[in-house]
Amino acid sequence: MYRPTVNKLKTSLYRYYLVHTVQTGRNDKAQEFFLKQASELQNQAEWKDWFVLPFLPAPDSNPTFATYFSRQWADTFIVSLHNFLSVLFQCMPVPVILNFEAECHRSSLIQEENESLRHKLFALQAESSRMKKEELEVEEAVVHHKLPAYVANMDRLGDSELDMTCSQRSTAHSLQSRGGFLSSLLSQSKKGPTRPAQPSGASPTQTGSVLLGKKEPANHQSAKGKEGTASSKDGKSHFSGLVAGESSSLQQRQKRLQEHGKERRELLSKGTSQVQSAEKKADISTSEPEPCSEPQADQAETSTKMPASSMESVGVRQEQPFIVLSQEEYGEHHSSIMYCRVDCSGRRVASLDVDGVIKVWSFNPIMQTKASSISKSPLLSLEWATKRDRLLLLGSGVGTVRLYDTEAKKNLCEISIDEDMPRILSLACSPSGASFVCSAAAQSPISHMDFSVVTSGGKSMNQVPGKLLLWDTKTMKQQLQFSLEPEPIAINCTAFNHNGNLLVTGAADGIVRLFDMQQHECAMSWKAHDGEVYSVEFSYDENTVYSIGEDGKFIQWNIHKSGLKISEYALPSEATGPFVLSGYSGYKQVQFPRGRLFAFDSEGNYMLTCSSTGGVIFKLNGEDKVLESCLSLGGHRAPVVTVDWSTAMDCGTCLTASMDGKIKLTTLLAQKS
Repeated sequence: MYRPTVNKLKTSLYRYYLVHTVQTGRNDKAQEFFLKQASELQNQAEWKDWFVLPFLPAPDSNPTFATYFSRQWADTFIVSLHNFLSVLFQCMPVPVILNFEAECHRSSLIQEENESLRHKLFALQAESSRMKKEELEVEEAVVHHKLPAYVANMDRLGDSELDMTCSQRSTAHSLQSRGGFLSSLLSQSKKGPTRPAQPSGASPTQTGSVLLGKKEPANHQSAKGKEGTASSKDGKSHFSGLVAGESSSLQQRQKRLQEHGKERRELLSKGTSQVQSAEKKADISTSEPEPCSEPQADQAETSTKMPASSMESVGVRQEQPFIVLSQEEYGEHHSSIMYCRVDCSGRRVASLDVDGVIKVWSFNPIMQTKASSISKSPLLSLEWATKRDRLLLLGSGVGTVRLYDTEAKKNLCEISIDEDMPRILSLACSPSGASFVCSAAAQSPISHMDFSVVTSGGKSMNQVPGKLLLWDTKTMKQQLQFSLEPEPIAINCTAFNHNGNLLVTGAADGIVRLFDMQQHECAMSWKAHDGEVYSVEFSYDENTVYSIGEDGKFIQWNIHKSGLKISEYALPSEATGPFVLSGYSGYKQVQFPRGRLFAFDSEGNYMLTCSSTGGVIFKLNGEDKVLESCLSLGGHRAPVVTVDWSTAMDCGTCLTASMDGKIKLTTLLAQKS
């Protein structure tokens, strides 16, 4: 059932290899491929036209092979191959040899566990034997010889304690009840899994002998018990004889006796305190069971709530409308970008910086500069010609418009617009390619890089007279001048609809004007923003227009009813400008908006805008009053000042250009719901 898919991937892989050989200039490898695979491919209809590929001078421009030389086709094929291999490897059983390390690790863990269990077993056996011997000693001392309790305790403490016990019989009897209480504690401790406590009367020397396995035998203990019985009848005389014989050792034994007494008192005090604390804990645990269950219930509730939140976060990720296939950087500019536009075919980009450097570059299949030019006069506007997409329209700051051939890398012609209005602020070419509109304005009293306007709160730097002219593209002659009511004003931005019958403009007086290009007159106009209008575009269905103004608002207008506002959104200053780039020692560079500030996807449901670190894609919701951020492209270290979104290919290409001269090209794949 997977054979057709495998055959398609095999054919696409062969073609991907051939395209790569042509792109890298290895035609010998392409010829070698056909020599080896000719017997297999010559009878297949889909390979009939491919044998001529190594002999074509420019196969990427050939209609038969142009699709396979596009970056979108290559990205789509790689994603498909990756998905197929992922499914294949998931379905395959894991080879036995790959489990070798896991088995070795598991075996080592089992060996370590066995070793630790063996040590525990030996320790428990030694503990059990020691406890049995202690029980035998107690039984022999108490049952067989029936010694008084205080004598048995004396025997455990050593012979030197006999004198003290005999002379202070009342003290021994007062401690007898405590000794019984301590023995009950010791018997309880033996039942636990931990090591039993040391008996109350046992000396450290005897404990050490038990641990070392050098305990005295039972007969010796019985003999010692008999000696203790005899000494109980005449303890004083027996002890006086010992003192006469061993005067030096008596002092040492007395010191030991004092130490034993201290240890006994400490042991008794610890035992009683532990029992009291244990009894208190038992009472608390039995009398208050409900408060303990409530925290457990709370913990259970939190444990059930957490997976829900994690599922919600996963759900948000799964609803991403776009997948970022790649992001590349074009870094040939060394100053802030003013314009960055993709041509109609979606294959080439024209970019202009504040120093007057124009770069024409391609990104399909690789990023490569095609043409470069430096203007002696300042340039203020840029636009691609529509029909002959190799041509660029360049508007200067000295009242001229140039037609630049990007393939011949030269100016075809240069026309003078108006000496009194030298600033060419906007250019827009009709979709038919027969004409273009040109916005000319008088010299502004302030520069577009003047920071004092922003700090002083000044607005409307372009409140100067202006003209809107229509020019013929072939003859490069002026056709007419549009009437601007209520007064001639500088036009900042212009945009045609899909067939060129409508033209929308945004002016420095905050008015949006809609022109009928068949009648060549203004059909309607309305006050759109407080301050200047920076950027305007038609919507996808062309029933509305969108505008961004100096007041930081993004507004959708109905073009069938003048001034009817459909939706309004507040944008951050980093999306509308002026754009500020701060440097060392208080240096600040300010740039007012020039190029396109927003762009739409192929269906008009999503919008790309500027931000301080890269482009941001918002979802357009007509009902909601808040824009929903869907994807942040990022990648920039300086504020983004202009954007563009090419939808000529299946994979959308987003351009974001910043004040440090960097242009990021992000390829997106739309996820169809």
